[in-house]
Amino acid sequence: MKMVELKAISEDNFIDAFNLKLAPGQEKFVSHPIRSLAQAYVYRNQCQPFGIYAADKMVGYVMVIYDYDIPEYDIWHMVIDESEQGHGYGGEALSKVIEYIKTKPFGDSNRVALTCNKDNSVAIKLYEKIGFSATGNEYDDEIELVMTVE
Repeated sequence: MKMVELKAISEDNFIDAFNLKLAPGQEKFVSHPIRSLAQAYVYRNQCQPFGIYAADKMVGYVMVIYDYDIPEYDIWHMVIDESEQGHGYGGEALSKVIEYIKTKPFGDSNRVALTCNKDNSVAIKLYEKIGFSATGNEYDDEIELVMTVE
């Protein structure tokens, strides 16, 4: 498995994020980065979108957003390009995202949350392996998972 790196989305790489492809059937599990980047613009004072890179190639996308109301960090719209799936990039990228969150870039909170389609068993298994646990809260077809970071 190659090491991955998170790089902030900027004018230099946003087109690469637009070109990421979801595998057939995954559109019901995750939003495409184009939609996510529109949300990042709206929430620009409380979020950071990242390209997930392996060997200087964008292989995926993820966004971290801070919810001031709770407060907590949320992981949104993580996707690995269909041609790059199965190489362990998702787990490694998730670990890098957690490292970033531990720096508390937007505010003080040890709670990290995400939602996942309840039928996306591959993602749920990955999140649980990293240390997330289901809260029992459901939103439409999504379940909430959380972890505490120090």
